[in-house]
Amino acid sequence: MLYRIAADGLVLFHLSFILFVLFGGLLVLKWRPLIWWHLPAAAWGVIVEVFHLTCPLTYWENLMREAAGQTVYGGGFVEHYVLPIIYPAGLTPTIQLGLGSVVLAVNLVVYVRLIRLWKLRRTA
Repeated sequence: MLYRIAADGLVLFHLSFILFVLFGGLLVLKWRPLIWWHLPAAAWGVIVEVFHLTCPLTYWENLMREAAGQTVYGGGFVEHYVLPIIYPAGLTPTIQLGLGSVVLAVNLVVYVRLIRLWKLRRTA
């Protein structure tokens, strides 16, 4: 039971991390020191998608599910609603490359804006 709870918690953390990778740059616009957390997270997100790497969070989650005696995802809320967002059916390398490109594009737009704001403040 404890391993299943841990695996479910890890799935929620995984989803939060994905959202942070995608939208964390917007938080950086408000809280500048967050840049030191977001840049490596965004780089990792792009690398995982572009090079089709397995995220360690997925590996750890699978270990916990196995330790809990689960071979497939059960029917709970987390498995039913959150997992399809993180692991959509039909995910192909081409789709992963597209997702990595979206992550990169969103963050480039945000960081270009951030750099412009910094330059404006320096000249003012």
